[in-house]
Amino acid sequence: MRWSFLKPALLVSLGLWLLLGVAYPLAATAVSQLLFPRQAAGSLVRLRGRVVGAAHVGQNFWGQRDYFWGRPSATLSPLTGRLQPYDAENSGSSNLGPTSRTLLVDVQEALRQLQAASPGLRRRQIPLSLVEVSASGLDPDITVGAALIQVPRVAKNTGLSRNYLTALVRLAARSPEWGLFGTERVNVLTLNLLVYRSLHDTAHREPPT
Repeated sequence: MRWSFLKPALLVSLGLWLLLGVAYPLAATAVSQLLFPRQAAGSLVRLRGRVVGAAHVGQNFWGQRDYFWGRPSATLSPLTGRLQPYDAENSGSSNLGPTSRTLLVDVQEALRQLQAASPGLRRRQIPLSLVEVSASGLDPDITVGAALIQVPRVAKNTGLSRNYLTALVRLAARSPEWGLFGTERVNVLTLNLLVYRSLHDTAHREPPT
């Protein structure tokens, strides 16, 4: 009598496991590989055949004066628990509220670094996105305005003209998703690769169009 009750439950559990735990993941993987092979593989970015990053995961360029900087990151190392910006293994924000003194200190430090690297840059020119961390800590994009205010610094430290770098920013800019969601933005890794190629690859030294 007990088996008559237990058997249907076991069969339903087995069927759901096969359907949702095996068949569905395999089907979703097959469809994604077929329709979106690059995204399914991690949207990897390559330079001269070598993987240098992923389009959807930011990298820490802070302190490198000859490259554009992205948003600050508050991700922590899963091994040490210490700050390790853009650690993809431990995505997350600082969870600090607007009344947090620690948050205020972090924002002030980001402002100080930006102004120290770009003499003459005024605080009111700096967008919030360059001093506040994102929810994931891995945001790969900045606004076009956040990129443009960095042009003088990058120009000074690379020797590339401001007009040239402004053109690179415009070249790297992407429209809102489907023309509706979000704002125009710039992928920092994509932009910095354009800068790198302009400095190291003679085939990319002509002004962009």
